[in-house]
Amino acid sequence: MSGGVDSAVAAARAVAAGHEVTGVHLALSRNPQSFRTGARGCCTIEDSRDARRAADVIGIPFYVWDMAERFHADVVDDFVAEYAAGRTPNPCLRCNEKIKFAAVLDKARALGFDAVCTGHYARILERSDGARELHRAADPDKDQSYVLGVLDAEQLAGAMFPLGDSLKAEVRAEAERRGLAVADKPDSHDVCFIADGDTRGFLAERLGTAPGRIVDSSGAVLGEHQGAYGYTIGQRKGLRIGDPVTVGTAEELAVDAVEAGHVRWCGPHGGAAFDCLVQLRAHGEPVAARAEYDERAGRVSLSLGASARGIAPGQTAVLYDGTRVVGSATITATRRAAALPAAEAA
Repeated sequence: MSGGVDSAVAAARAVAAGHEVTGVHLALSRNPQSFRTGARGCCTIEDSRDARRAADVIGIPFYVWDMAERFHADVVDDFVAEYAAGRTPNPCLRCNEKIKFAAVLDKARALGFDAVCTGHYARILERSDGARELHRAADPDKDQSYVLGVLDAEQLAGAMFPLGDSLKAEVRAEAERRGLAVADKPDSHDVCFIADGDTRGFLAERLGTAPGRIVDSSGAVLGEHQGAYGYTIGQRKGLRIGDPVTVGTAEELAVDAVEAGHVRWCGPHGGAAFDCLVQLRAHGEPVAARAEYDERAGRVSLSLGASARGIAPGQTAVLYDGTRVVGSATITATRRAAALPAAEAA
């Protein structure tokens, strides 16, 4: 229970469905602050109190689990290291993989619980053979199946998403009917552990300055930067005109072939080669693709049916079969299959 409306209603629905429910708030910050910054940040004392009040209204036991050290090692340190290596990570996926459906699920099962229930907007459907499938949510504007694409079949077997068939407006209305004070609480957004939203400043504090050149695709020097980690592929603002940062035209960003590793299957896939849909960003549109899976190398190659722009190493490609999540992989390289020169635009 994060202290927000979604997890509160998810807990209430789990109780209504007849489950024995215990509310847990994850203390993930080493130095929790008393107040949030609008819709930014999480895991504050204020959030913990909101979660506790919701649990009291629902009528369930409530605990705070301190996972700050694990979160820092598996999510925050990974985030910084990925940027230092010139990649663009998504910490929400890493948190779901390493914290909520690994560390939390393991501890819950050790205590005798069957599953972790969250307020994510995604659906779990059970096949006739008992296997479970992860699908997109009914609300396309709130669908979070992308950030859950890192879950494997065992983790999915221990997951519950009671909000998957609901619209966000319905969830807020239900929270109000249930007397939950968080009914109108703003949703969190951006990177939860960077409360002020200044990702570049956050990284600069940890990585220091690393001056370099800003060049265009012909090699002409246009300016200087203080750290390539402050930029990503597709960025248009803040250039101030590793490791030079290379700039170019929008057309030079287009790629139609993606290589990816750290493959995690959420369910059955098509074997060595299969057609699928692939989503390359949390809020990106899926595109048709041909996937070729090298099981021995643990890698997947994706040939896109339409070119995509601004795709950066470190981002996650989530593969779909219709609405079903097939699996995910971390992008390691992109290229153009056509004869045009490869772009390094940033």
